[in-house]
Amino acid sequence: MIYTIEDKKIKVLDKTQFNPKQILECGQVFRYGIDEKGNYYVYSKNKKATIVECANYYEIITNENDIPYFINYFDLDTDYNIIKEKLKRNPILSPMVDYGYGIRILNADTEEIIYSFIISQNNNIKRIQKIVNKICEIGENCGDYYGFPSSDVLAKQPLKYFETLGAGYRDKFLKNSADFLITQNLDEIKKLSTNEIYDYLLKLSGVGPKVASCILLFGFGRREKFPVDTWIEQVYYNHFSSEKRTRPAIQAYFENEFKENSGLAQQYLFYYERSNPK
Repeated sequence: MIYTIEDKKIKVLDKTQFNPKQILECGQVFRYGIDEKGNYYVYSKNKKATIVECANYYEIITNENDIPYFINYFDLDTDYNIIKEKLKRNPILSPMVDYGYGIRILNADTEEIIYSFIISQNNNIKRIQKIVNKICEIGENCGDYYGFPSSDVLAKQPLKYFETLGAGYRDKFLKNSADFLITQNLDEIKKLSTNEIYDYLLKLSGVGPKVASCILLFGFGRREKFPVDTWIEQVYYNHFSSEKRTRPAIQAYFENEFKENSGLAQQYLFYYERSNPK
């Protein structure tokens, strides 16, 4: 991936590997938006970046000290063209890779991803965003926005606070998870195998197989995971097979097919199906 650093900007020079709409609107994260000029902006932890499209490149504008963070966040040191060529060997996936050509897997903050995907279950994106933004109101005041609060901050809140978020039955899951996570060292958890982390995540209140797989992929960088939801079930039956399978069986099918690139394949399939629901 070709990029340069100039002043407070990261200049992404290869538009065939980077498209903010595709990256941010494929279900990885929920704290993003579009300003009046059509520029995308995204928040992670207590940081913000604005993405401006120019004729032949994109500019990622952020605080100078946060440039390394967003280079990692957008996974800019990975050449996705190599991965895409490998995935396009599958004739069904190939046109979907071309359709979502600018998708990248974000290296998002682990805690933020855990809470976001607990909220995401049986929910829609607009409502998820509303709840996540409400949580940020008790986070660090960063001027024109708030950072996502740590588990230490969230655990200090009574259950009544979580009930005011509009999260419904998920309020207890959020409270219980905050109380649990303050006793944990996530840096140590990250050193475990993917299967060990998966089993660990299932201990969190309200986390089942699909949410655990999402957290592994988006919060722990385990690119071999392929979360399966309603959209992916549709993809499987519409494009791959009419054989009736359980969600775990569908997940195993795709992970066996796409191996270490399963997570990226999932994003291409998810983005294509949501954009072309017919």
